[in-house]
Amino acid sequence: MTLLLSMFTYPFILRAFVVGILVALCAALLGVPLVLKRYSMIGDGLSHVSFGALAVAVACGWAPLPVSIPVVIVAALCLLRLSERSRIGADAAIAVVSASALAIGVIVTSLTTGLTTDVDSYMFGSILAMDRTDVVLSIVLAVLVIAVFALCYHALFAITFDESFSRATGVPVGFYNTLLSVLTALTIVLGMRLMGAMLISSLVIFPALSAMRLIKSFRGVVLMSAVVSVLSFCIGLTASYLVSTPVGASVVVVNLIVFLLCCLISKLKRRSRT
Repeated sequence: MTLLLSMFTYPFILRAFVVGILVALCAALLGVPLVLKRYSMIGDGLSHVSFGALAVAVACGWAPLPVSIPVVIVAALCLLRLSERSRIGADAAIAVVSASALAIGVIVTSLTTGLTTDVDSYMFGSILAMDRTDVVLSIVLAVLVIAVFALCYHALFAITFDESFSRATGVPVGFYNTLLSVLTALTIVLGMRLMGAMLISSLVIFPALSAMRLIKSFRGVVLMSAVVSVLSFCIGLTASYLVSTPVGASVVVVNLIVFLLCCLISKLKRRSRT
């Protein structure tokens, strides 16, 4: 208990908790429509784009976060256009962009700094990665994402389940799909410092899937996904500190355990009804 309480005396732990909770909340909210629209792997693709942008920024001596945000937003918009207007499917488009960005990032780092500790933290996350400037920017952008999601909740609900009907009733489907892509891009960039490029997409996918095992209504899934995501992050970060494991991996393992428990509970419920 003493060790557990002592962790909150470190400023970097408090920064990680603040940013992590906000990012986990954003990822959970956006994850539900993304999973239902079968577009959940966009998180994986955008995280690799973010890694490429961060690698170039580090090599050039620029601030990583301000550089990667516009790059990832442009990549999200390009992926949206490719999936809508190209013969390439959404999954293939994500795979092409993801692999290309990751390759560029690896080449840039190998030719400049090499695979240093900083680059490793971008790949797999680091509890020490957030400085005060990153925290302030992350809080502002996370609050913006949550506020926009809340304001556009009904429209996002409509385009998630039936784009054709929404378009017929006058809902600007293209605008809201673009908005969803931009919000996802912001969330991925914010979370990459803690979770890493290899693991950030799990924050988008796991909580939504866990909530869907137990709840059927869209609003219920969104709320439960948010709770699961925040609790999983807090438990994962605490476990990471106590047993000295990487933050991103610890959070993913906790999310996996929660998902398996939800699957078990769902299975037991179905059996009890028969």
